[in-house]
Amino acid sequence: MIKLFITATDTDAGKTYVAQLITAALVQKNYKVAVFKPVSAGCEIIHFADNTSLVNEDAQLLQRQANCDQNINDINPIAFEPAIAPHIAADLMNVEIKLIDITAGFENIKERNSDFIITEGAGGWRLPLGRGKFLSEFAQQTQQKVILVVNMKLGCLNHALLTYETILADGLDCIGWVANCAEPMNYLDENIAELRTLISSPLIARLGFEPDIKKAVSALNLSSITKLL
Repeated sequence: MIKLFITATDTDAGKTYVAQLITAALVQKNYKVAVFKPVSAGCEIIHFADNTSLVNEDAQLLQRQANCDQNINDINPIAFEPAIAPHIAADLMNVEIKLIDITAGFENIKERNSDFIITEGAGGWRLPLGRGKFLSEFAQQTQQKVILVVNMKLGCLNHALLTYETILADGLDCIGWVANCAEPMNYLDENIAELRTLISSPLIARLGFEPDIKKAVSALNLSSITKLL
């Protein structure tokens, strides 16, 4: 079982889009792929026949691409309604986001015996959980391979390199990075070329915005992922 953690240089950098792409591409190759969104904020209250749940849109998007018949609460066990930093949302509700609970949710996903588990992080690499804990500690504890999504915009070189160096300093393997080019950027080619010299991991995709996931998967080079099997 290969465990992949999708992180990014900042919030709204394209983690969900990239996680969907990787999941869809692996499913197309007939791999069994499960997904995990451990913590989310900005959720909608949905009334089901037998219960009421907080549902995160990103988790729903991942659910549509995976093929392990997961319910939304398994995919996203810790969810908050306000669209604010999760640790602040937790404080407002007088609850604590515990690493042990995140890991327990991950262990539940592992029981599906998939070929891959794609975990989408929240925010950037050092997302605070409160009380001095970070989501990156979960990635460390579960020894996941990391894919870094770089939001190509002014300032991204610094953000990308600091994030990449921190992933390595945390003892994890960054197996590839993605240049997410959803917005126009001056000297885009030059910035991507510079990142390719600064980041030793391979560039696995240069993405524009293609809303059709099945079409967009053609931009993805899966070799650094599938060779892990």
